[in-house]
Amino acid sequence: MGRVSVKNVSRTFSKKDDESETQALENINFNVEDGEFVCLLGPSGCGKTTLLRIVAGLETHTSGEITLNGAPITGPDPKRGMVFQQYSLFPWRTVIDNITFGLEMQGVGKGEARKQVEKYLDLVGLEQFKNSYPHELSGGMQQRAAIARALANEPEVLLMDEPFGALDAQTRNILQDELLKIWEQKHVTFLFVTHSVDEAVFLSDRIVVMTSRPGRVKEIINVELPRPRSRTSPEANLLRDKVLKLLEQERFTR
Repeated sequence: MGRVSVKNVSRTFSKKDDESETQALENINFNVEDGEFVCLLGPSGCGKTTLLRIVAGLETHTSGEITLNGAPITGPDPKRGMVFQQYSLFPWRTVIDNITFGLEMQGVGKGEARKQVEKYLDLVGLEQFKNSYPHELSGGMQQRAAIARALANEPEVLLMDEPFGALDAQTRNILQDELLKIWEQKHVTFLFVTHSVDEAVFLSDRIVVMTSRPGRVKEIINVELPRPRSRTSPEANLLRDKVLKLLEQERFTR
């Protein structure tokens, strides 16, 4: 199971130099159901990444509660995998050794870890490149390796912070398709941060649209489009227009 519950979560940052405070998040409430694909979408600076890092246990919230399957999240845990926009691979380790890193940190021997990750190499299409180093790979291939590394820990929830934001449009579309195949095969819960309305409409079961800072939940939209989805269907375009109008409202409230 991988059910995430976010209840009344706020986050305030204090400035040491003038003792002032900046509120990044205010009273955030939503759930991510087991096996669901949810996108966080909102204006730049609305706190999407901050919220994702709090769910990952990499940052703390000022008030409220976040739980995974009913248990409070108090710090990082292999049950919550994280994929960043920058690939964050170790340049001195090969692809397979990058993917095994998390298992090795859990005490799994290197040989056994390599056996366990073979299926993930195949899942992301990197079997032929397992002995390559990150600098020998394209950006898309590096991000595939980062996704495989997160999946190798068998997480219940996969948290993704604009993982395709640095890629060209064609590679981005390809990886979106591949990510959905992984999601369908692994039945992992996804919480995915993006700036792209097109990406959110194509990927998600629900879109959590956030307001400008301080980030609040403006609206939660159900994406009731059948899969596989057409990126340019009339239904997708209508939904895209709806989300764009919500974001446009925030542009005039800053």
